[in-house]
Amino acid sequence: MPDLLIELFSEEIPARMQPKAREDLKKLITDGVVEAGLTYASAGAFSTPRRLTLTVEGLTANSPTLREERKGPRTDAPEKAIEGFLRSTGLTMDQLETRDDKKGQVYFAVIEKPGRPATEIVAEVLEKTIRNFPWPKSMRWGEGALRWVRPLHSILAILSDEAGATIVPLDVDGITAGDATRGHRFMAPDTIQVGGFESYAKQLKAAKVMLDPAEREAAIWHDAEQMAFAKGWEVVPDKGLLAEVAGLVEWPVTLMGEIDAQFLDLPPEVLQTSMKEHQKFFSVKNPKTGRIEGFVTVANRETADQGATILAGNQKVLSARLSDAKFFWENDLRTVAAHGLEGMGAGLDAVTFHNKLGSQGDRIRRIEALAREIAPLVGASPDLAAEAARVAKSDLRSEMVYEFPELQGVMGRYYAQKAGLSDAVADACRDHYAPLGPSDAVPSEPVSVAVALADKIDTLTGFWAIDEKPTGSKDPFALRRAALGVIRLVLSNGLRVSLLGDAINVSNTILTTRLKLSLTDGRARQADLLSFFHDRLKVHLRDQGIRHDVIDAVLAMPGSDDLTLVVKRAEALSETLKTDDGENLIQGFKRANNILTQAEEKDGVEYSFGADPKFAETEEEKALFAALDAAEAKIAPAMEAEDFAAAMSAMASLRGPIDAFFEAVQINAESEVIRRNRLNLLSRIRQICLDVADLTKIEG
Repeated sequence: MPDLLIELFSEEIPARMQPKAREDLKKLITDGVVEAGLTYASAGAFSTPRRLTLTVEGLTANSPTLREERKGPRTDAPEKAIEGFLRSTGLTMDQLETRDDKKGQVYFAVIEKPGRPATEIVAEVLEKTIRNFPWPKSMRWGEGALRWVRPLHSILAILSDEAGATIVPLDVDGITAGDATRGHRFMAPDTIQVGGFESYAKQLKAAKVMLDPAEREAAIWHDAEQMAFAKGWEVVPDKGLLAEVAGLVEWPVTLMGEIDAQFLDLPPEVLQTSMKEHQKFFSVKNPKTGRIEGFVTVANRETADQGATILAGNQKVLSARLSDAKFFWENDLRTVAAHGLEGMGAGLDAVTFHNKLGSQGDRIRRIEALAREIAPLVGASPDLAAEAARVAKSDLRSEMVYEFPELQGVMGRYYAQKAGLSDAVADACRDHYAPLGPSDAVPSEPVSVAVALADKIDTLTGFWAIDEKPTGSKDPFALRRAALGVIRLVLSNGLRVSLLGDAINVSNTILTTRLKLSLTDGRARQADLLSFFHDRLKVHLRDQGIRHDVIDAVLAMPGSDDLTLVVKRAEALSETLKTDDGENLIQGFKRANNILTQAEEKDGVEYSFGADPKFAETEEEKALFAALDAAEAKIAPAMEAEDFAAAMSAMASLRGPIDAFFEAVQINAESEVIRRNRLNLLSRIRQICLDVADLTKIEG
């Protein structure tokens, strides 16, 4: 079986596009050859800034010959029917076979599709892949119609086995497939003839090209750590930057430099952000001082002076960048010293947040009012929460955040400290945006929690008020992220907050009062927003292994706007259902519920009261009465105390008595009194279980 090697050689591919391009190339080619009848053993995709490479091992040399039989119309069928059958098969009358069938003689078509060589199939699939490659952005150059992310220079496509390599016959807009590639642009630019993947990878490495991006990442990180260790320093980890830099070089050469002393007093986040965004440098920390004092850069070539010239040039550019950052920092500090942090943010009244929701200044005043209301619920001082909300977004008017928007909040904390504000207020300036993502840390300080909740709830109620809700995959205002942020703040801090009563209603009142919005269907809108929270909660809990039907079962209970309560119930029910008693109880409950529902529909009455043990005829029936009494006595106080584990355990203990009851007792007894009593007994089973969770929503 031959091995396939493909390389698409072009000008530099943007680093951020390379991972997906590797996967797209692998999927498109392997799916294409399999659909055409070939099989393969394994496949691997690689990339460098100038090439996408795919290797497919153990590819079959030919697709199999396929024989298909199709039954057609009877021989005495109308002529039009026979003509249609011929068209569908591509055969002529003399190629059809006549065979006996139950209803007479019928035509059969025997269609043979001969196998094709792999070279022919690969050529078709590769051309289609190149012409329809899903780049996020592409360009057309020269006179051809081909679009590629950057000008495509050459195509390497060979099938190799013990006998040697065969070039796949392919021409795409004048670019003819061959068996040659090139090494490093500067250090080994000559043409390299290739005979297979193993020799290809070795030849490229000899030509100063490290093909595997994972290998480049490992080399960069190893060298960076070794250089930092030699000075007693540490490289600040940044996986995203590491992957990006590995996508910018074919032969990584790691260099380390020191930051000029005049910039060392800048906040470390400023140094890191400036070096990362402008220069793609890794930050290096001195653990003795806790400051960022060095940087690591990665060159794409070896030089005679061991990178000294490259490092000097980088150092010069870095100094210019950091000079700008220092200028912004010092200007911002002068503004804070002269006008305070509120003074810095005064201009936010002129910045539109949304044309229907007012300015950023309007929004800040709403958040301040809401934070004051939420503060007692989270154990924060209302005055401190209001103060933090007033200044939390002031850094949006700073020069530093204007240059580096990703530093909003971070810079607010520094400016708050310089303004002499309390640590609680300063921390809230930094933390009120959090959590931004599923892996982001959740604030725990009460003032920070109050402002973070107020910020997100104001956003959600505001956009719900103007009917700008997420639709499908579109969420331009990141409302799903805001809702998940509220959920994580509530759950991580164990808050007992009624979203509907304590938060959404208050936020809506503030919103309508301050913006003078005339809102209709207030209750329906609030219920819709609560449902949106529930949808986000389902996603959050499913990620933690709790089934969707379990979540639905507890959301149907009272208090569903208390998210901490909902989660406690869901966790307890989930654990109960993992036991044999819990799982089997569901079946017993459903059996009781189904029998009862059918009887109520048939009789036109509700059997919900009056089950009396004096009418019990069997020991199993009497035992069930006793078990229900015992369970009810435990469940009611456990639910009141929110000891859901105890309540679920008491409910699960009914499994045995219910099973025994159904095995021994016939519900539809001849005596109408006995039948009614047993149906009322089923009603007790249903009600006791439904007091714990809505088990009708449990699947299975």
